[in-house]
Amino acid sequence: MSTGPTSLTPGDASLEALVQQTLRAAAADSLVDLGPTLVQDLTDIDWRVAEVLGSTYAQLTEAARYACATGGKRVRPLLMATAYRALGSETTRPIHSLAAAFQLIHTATLVHDDVIDHAETRRGRPSMPRAFGVPLAIVSGDYLFVRAFELAAEYPRPIIMRCGEACADLVEGEVLQEASRFDLSSGRAHYFRVIERKTAAIIAAALTSIAEIANSPPPVVDALQAYGRSLGIAFQIRDDLLDVYGDPDLLGKPLYGDLREGNPTLLSLEAYVRLDPRHQAEFERLFQLRRKRAKHLLRLRDLTQLTDAPQVVAHEAADWVERGIRSLEVLPEGPYRRLLEQLARGAVERRF
Repeated sequence: MSTGPTSLTPGDASLEALVQQTLRAAAADSLVDLGPTLVQDLTDIDWRVAEVLGSTYAQLTEAARYACATGGKRVRPLLMATAYRALGSETTRPIHSLAAAFQLIHTATLVHDDVIDHAETRRGRPSMPRAFGVPLAIVSGDYLFVRAFELAAEYPRPIIMRCGEACADLVEGEVLQEASRFDLSSGRAHYFRVIERKTAAIIAAALTSIAEIANSPPPVVDALQAYGRSLGIAFQIRDDLLDVYGDPDLLGKPLYGDLREGNPTLLSLEAYVRLDPRHQAEFERLFQLRRKRAKHLLRLRDLTQLTDAPQVVAHEAADWVERGIRSLEVLPEGPYRRLLEQLARGAVERRF
């Protein structure tokens, strides 16, 4: 069932708003002039995505375009374009197809996540399963993966293999997460194994590939890989906090998704181990409920508030950001490197 316009329109106002919002968050006058260049970079990458979405079957084309229109804030393409320019390139044309490929991989995983999580909304619009039904949502996600690898095939074999490995990591992360559902004893080490695969691996793979395309020396390749990994971890930890303390209107989805689904996050794990035995038992009992009501979710939040877990988790996210920023020291000085630093800091300050 269609739910409204599904066309992907590269260069629309949302791209300019995205970049301007990023630069405002950077709070540095020296970065303001980068806006038009980055808008054009993202527009070009969006066009590359749009070029490969067409199918013989109109309904599949419509579903694929809908997924891409609701598939996030284009963080990966923005990071890739910024990193490539930080390495001295005057144009991002050589990476357009690869950035489009990683964006499609990311979008495909969101589609499949919404199926697994029974999500009703995505970025304030009906999720793919809600808009098109579960069967078409699943095959549309598969279709996006296939189109992503068509784009990746334009690059040398090591980069194609890295894309494949990132996809394998995503699948492994999903399996690991499913294995720990409703289990607060899984612990921090398991949590980090999950988010390294589900979130950090794809960003690290994208930025490593960018450095290789730019013919960067090994220390620079390693630096961008480390930056991508640290940023991905920080980004996911911030997601943990926003799932409980965010604004649902800004997030475009209801709060408490992980608590509802029984996914242990760093926030819930840290809260659990900090509670006294009586409250800990209550927290575990509520967390393990398969069907939680609003009162259960609110009580879990209240129990979390009895601890310093929110502050501990926020501090840990900031530590990962600073670790990522330090890894950039081997890159050439300049506005795009500074923007990479600001994008990292924005990951732990964002509200959506």
